[in-house]
Amino acid sequence: MSKIRAKKELSVRDLLYRVAIFVVTVTAVVYFMPRDGKFNYQFDINKPWKYGQVIATFDFPIYKSDEVVKQEQDSLMRHFQPYFQRDKQVADEAIRSFRADCQGKLKRFLPSAEAARLIEKKLSDYYDRGILLTEELNRLRHDSVGGIHVVDAKLSVAKPVAQLLSEMEAYQQILTADTLRLRPEMMRRLGLNDYLNANLHYDQQRTESARQEMLNSYSWASGLVVSGQKIIDRGEIVSRETYNILLSLQKESLKRSGSITQKRLMLAGQVLYVSIFMLCFMLYLDLFRKDYYEQRGSLALLFALIMFYCVATNVMIANMFFNVYIIPFAMLPIMVRVFLDSRTAFMAHTATILICSISLRYPHEFILTQLAAGLVAIFSLRELSQRSQLFRTAFLTLVTYAAVYFAFELITENDLSKINGSMYIYLGINALFLLFTYPLMFLIEKAFGFTSNVTLVELSNINTPLLRRMSETVPGTFQHSMQMANLAAEAANHIGANSQLVRTGALYHDIGKMENPAFFTENQSAGINPHKSLSYEQSAQVVISHVTDGLRLADKHNLPKVIRDFITTHHGAGTTKYFYISWKNEHPGEEPPHEMFHYPGPNPFTKEQAILMMADSVEAASRSLPEYTEESISNLVEKIIDSQVNEGFFKLCPITFKDIDTVKSVFKEKLRTIYHTRISYPELKKD
Repeated sequence: MSKIRAKKELSVRDLLYRVAIFVVTVTAVVYFMPRDGKFNYQFDINKPWKYGQVIATFDFPIYKSDEVVKQEQDSLMRHFQPYFQRDKQVADEAIRSFRADCQGKLKRFLPSAEAARLIEKKLSDYYDRGILLTEELNRLRHDSVGGIHVVDAKLSVAKPVAQLLSEMEAYQQILTADTLRLRPEMMRRLGLNDYLNANLHYDQQRTESARQEMLNSYSWASGLVVSGQKIIDRGEIVSRETYNILLSLQKESLKRSGSITQKRLMLAGQVLYVSIFMLCFMLYLDLFRKDYYEQRGSLALLFALIMFYCVATNVMIANMFFNVYIIPFAMLPIMVRVFLDSRTAFMAHTATILICSISLRYPHEFILTQLAAGLVAIFSLRELSQRSQLFRTAFLTLVTYAAVYFAFELITENDLSKINGSMYIYLGINALFLLFTYPLMFLIEKAFGFTSNVTLVELSNINTPLLRRMSETVPGTFQHSMQMANLAAEAANHIGANSQLVRTGALYHDIGKMENPAFFTENQSAGINPHKSLSYEQSAQVVISHVTDGLRLADKHNLPKVIRDFITTHHGAGTTKYFYISWKNEHPGEEPPHEMFHYPGPNPFTKEQAILMMADSVEAASRSLPEYTEESISNLVEKIIDSQVNEGFFKLCPITFKDIDTVKSVFKEKLRTIYHTRISYPELKKD
């Protein structure tokens, strides 16, 4: 009952984990999706309409083009007259001050009272015409303003700009206004510029209000399209009139999408859209890749990659940052292919591309180019083991991008002069970013607990400190490991297993023997066997301890989990048969404690571990054959592997009887090659 309850609790936790990772992914992707209105058509004047029939679903005005609007508004503004407020106090104060000065400081310069009256009249006339600040009058003339509205109290009077004077112009005119009666020399002595000040001041509030009123009365539309009216159909040429109608439809669609209801509906659609594709991807995993679906690390990697690319795409689109084609989407299937498999890589890539495309204005070319590039990337990098492979993949991906996009442009443009050169620059940047796959793989390995082939190749280098120490400390075990690494890798190649993984696992599976080298026959000197001084129980424990010692060394040297699994499974939960049988012979009818003569296990749970277990037993036993004939080698291989099958060592791993037969054949062939009989060379007879 406790086992059943524990299994149910485990399944519930797994279900909650999958639900949580699904909800987090969908939420993150949808949160960053732009929710502005879109008009998903690409069109141009005098080009054929390449989409289906478009029917108006609501009434909307036909807006004038930007050029027409600017031309008409400029024409209106040329006739617009700004407002200026007349300040009567300026004129009154200036006249009053001039009269007072005529009785005082100016009296000695004036020839007569008649001259004072004439000057006063001129000052009054100029103030009636209107005096402005010099910079304001210059701005009116520069803007070609014909007239202004002068507001005097509540009355507005139009005045031509030509009648207006600046302070400087008013002073210059009064000096020469009446040279017969008022000599310029005398006028200059009077300092009349002190009595000529601007009495018209710009009324910004009234002017802006009048300008806005004029613009509000402007008609932005040149016609109306009613609901149900056909706009254009596939193959029709987009005329100037139709082009304006389509632009108007685009503008109205964007306006209508701005309401709260529309945004809520769009949000619901985005959630549904993303959820459907993520559910489809999870169904694929459940049906075809059950092992990935049940492993939290694999599921986390897949969903994290999909979420990252979708969020990055949406952020770039929302902020109009560069171009989405610089994002190295092909890196996603490469990562998945390296750590998982090709089919899952393509499915993850397809789901990501389809989710990202919904945020783009023109999704068709995006889907075509990205899917093609992803397929080429997967094909060109089926097994990453060298840095140079990434350069080849980046180059092939770039060529695919460029070829597909060029084909798309030829189909849609039909004109080589309109080729979008900047797009090919973006694709080149994309290929450069693809080279960063190599360093990023290290981060993914550490974050999700995976081991790439690159890491396996590095670990299989016999110059690593651990393997070099092994070759010096336990040379017999090292040679055994090298021999079985070749056996196991060849067998893995024939049944579709990971040959690099099983090769690396074989090199490290017996590292625990370095702790007690002399207790293992392959490392013993002639005639020296320390087991003679030990009981069977003690000898068995020493032999079994090479598994736990190996795990301790693996942890000390930070070996990946997949390599540590080879250390624990290469003997499975089997027995130390020599000591177990010897003990049983001395204690007939008795059964020793299970842990006394049994390895801790577990049994192999992957194809690679099963191959390693078979190779380990076969290679070790082959050294004790009295003679190496085809029959003896065949009988040895059959006997050992059939015994392992009968004892149930391979019940937990996905290996078939056909795979086991193939492994047997490979082992037989390899052992015959290794132990083939050499011809004896003749000796030279002496004369």
